[in-house]
Amino acid sequence: MGAAFLASWPWENLGMFKYALYGPLVGRAVASRSWERGSPDHWLFLLLALFTLRALTYQLWSSYSNMLFLTRRRRIVRDGVDFEQIDKEWDWDNFLILHILIASAIFYVFPLLRHLPAWDARGLAVAAILHVVATEPLYYLSHRAFHGGRLFARYHALHHSSRVPTPFTAGFATPLEHLVLGALVVLPLAGACAAGVGSAGLAFVYVFAFDFLRAMGSCNVELFPAGLFRAAPFLRYIIYTPTYHTIHHTGKASNFCLFMPLFDRLGGTLDAASWELQEKNRAGVDEVPDFVFLAHVVDVMQSMHVPFVMRSFASTPFAVRAFLLPCWPISLLFMFMVWAWSKTFVICYYHLRGKLHQTWAVPRYGFHYFLPFAKDGINDQIELAILRADKMGIKVVSLAALNKNEALNGGGTLFVNKHPDLRVRVVHGNTLTAAVILNEIPKGTAEVFMTGATSKLGRAIALYLCKKRIRVMMMTLSTERFQKIQKEAPEECQQYLVQVTKFRSATQCKTWIVGKWLSPREQRWAPSGTHFHQFVVPPIMEFRRDCTYGKLAAMRLPKDARGLGSCEFSLERGVVHACHAGGVVHFLEGYKHHEVGAIDVDRIDVVWEAALKHGIRPA
Repeated sequence: MGAAFLASWPWENLGMFKYALYGPLVGRAVASRSWERGSPDHWLFLLLALFTLRALTYQLWSSYSNMLFLTRRRRIVRDGVDFEQIDKEWDWDNFLILHILIASAIFYVFPLLRHLPAWDARGLAVAAILHVVATEPLYYLSHRAFHGGRLFARYHALHHSSRVPTPFTAGFATPLEHLVLGALVVLPLAGACAAGVGSAGLAFVYVFAFDFLRAMGSCNVELFPAGLFRAAPFLRYIIYTPTYHTIHHTGKASNFCLFMPLFDRLGGTLDAASWELQEKNRAGVDEVPDFVFLAHVVDVMQSMHVPFVMRSFASTPFAVRAFLLPCWPISLLFMFMVWAWSKTFVICYYHLRGKLHQTWAVPRYGFHYFLPFAKDGINDQIELAILRADKMGIKVVSLAALNKNEALNGGGTLFVNKHPDLRVRVVHGNTLTAAVILNEIPKGTAEVFMTGATSKLGRAIALYLCKKRIRVMMMTLSTERFQKIQKEAPEECQQYLVQVTKFRSATQCKTWIVGKWLSPREQRWAPSGTHFHQFVVPPIMEFRRDCTYGKLAAMRLPKDARGLGSCEFSLERGVVHACHAGGVVHFLEGYKHHEVGAIDVDRIDVVWEAALKHGIRPA
């Protein structure tokens, strides 16, 4: 059986090119200088402005919904929005294209509408009455009809296939449903125009209010004060709440109204528990995670790669995109604000085997970690986050990237030594990071060249490899630090650790382990066919076309991770940095020790096997 009539969008295969459908309207608006009040096409400028406002309304509600530092206590459906749902709702704005094409056609069919006055207050009263007596009951009846057998299966089931309501879910439906919805939106406006009291301002006010309430109802965050409906019970039938609509979205058997529960009351479909649940959700509860990954911002561009800025962008690996450039000044201002006032906050979360895992962000950017005067402030932020986690009863906190920098806090030893009674386990995750790098080195390798060789990771990798009788050329100018590491190796293996001070020593070695930034000039010393394994942040530039470059050490989370909907920096979906995965392993194994400071080389294989046992796989 073929697809149902008007069950799919005619431009659904165009991808981003669907926005070319706005082209004729935008081109006409620009050509006629429609932004000038005297332009005959001024109506077109207003129409484009209205639909820009509509799109922005849903986007801002989505941003608010994903601001977990504000909303997590009052979330109604506690599951996270996963990649599957994000992809499904990717083209949520299809209905805006449909509606603007219909609206522009109406203006061409009825040219008198192009000359509406800016405002007529009488029109607002007419539109409000028509909304209550026509739009609300007709929506209720049509909505119930779409829940009937065939109509639901062929049309409305698509909307309800999204498990977690979001503002974008409100726009996620079939063309037929949005044609019906568009007609119901137009009805009060058409009535006001027919009565001679229509205006451009009315269109903005009514359509904005309509979209605002639809996006609010699907935001999955309870907003209304619990005491409001006790103090004024009649309001229960005048305005719905996010809880009210979520009951419908998840249960599908009650609460069918548009915005006014009065019509559910009249139709006998009002869920009696709606207000009790509304009070419960408004009171909120702060779920305590079992595991926290304590991250930090990389730079101003990457600060926009979070769900509360753009959910769809955050669900793909980070890359600098052209559309980010106009947002850069705002993000720069945001950087100064969080630097001055913010504390560590929640970015995203997922569930793994029934346990809540969260990512928190220290409000500091990558360059802050290299400012001498910022060191104490950063450690204060990390310390406060660890103490907060300890107070909450969190089991493991894993430190990301620069948050565990040796020069900053000794790989986390500063906090453990300062607070010896911590119940939360502090983990730098470098043991698994080392394991990932070591397991990428092909079997049979006889010699490697390593920069950053005397760092925590460099030391552990060198000692591990020399025990395997692999020659390690350790690039360092410090003979003292080299000899200290060499003495840690078994006496019969010390000969495999070789200090080198110049890159020319590695001109015949095709396995480079990079723990310190390499300039393009330094990369030239590598022979053709070299593979660069990396544990340097940020990764080195891929300058050599005749060589290959490894990604940062990373692992893929188990398949049963639920609610995962954002990518960790430039990594693929479902993949996290090895230090993140190392913290997860620490929690799943129930280790009682802190993993801070120097890496225990003897535990590298143990942690690797534990990761594989729990379904955490190499990326």
